[in-house]
Amino acid sequence: MITELRVYKLKKGRGAEFLKVFTEQSLPMLKRWNVKLVSYGISLIDEDSFHLIRNYKSIEERKESQDAFYSSEEWINGPEKQIMDCIETYNTSVIENGILKEQITPNR
Repeated sequence: MITELRVYKLKKGRGAEFLKVFTEQSLPMLKRWNVKLVSYGISLIDEDSFHLIRNYKSIEERKESQDAFYSSEEWINGPEKQIMDCIETYNTSVIENGILKEQITPNR
């Protein structure tokens, strides 16, 4: 299993609009498309920052799922423009879930 962590930097003052479109339009779509959501929401310390965390079985499943979702008529003719108009930039990190192999000791 892998986890995708995505952080969106939204255009100034657009956080509430983004959250509304996401929860009312994108979120129901993601659920219909069986995307395994872990967490999403506006940052507690930055109203113009939004996170989205999703799980996938593999890198290949992630690619197939996202290619199909983001090229679908439902997305393109639905919330895509409103969502993209709110986003300034975003960063994505994908990690493999598993047991920590070594103990990490903080520097003192």
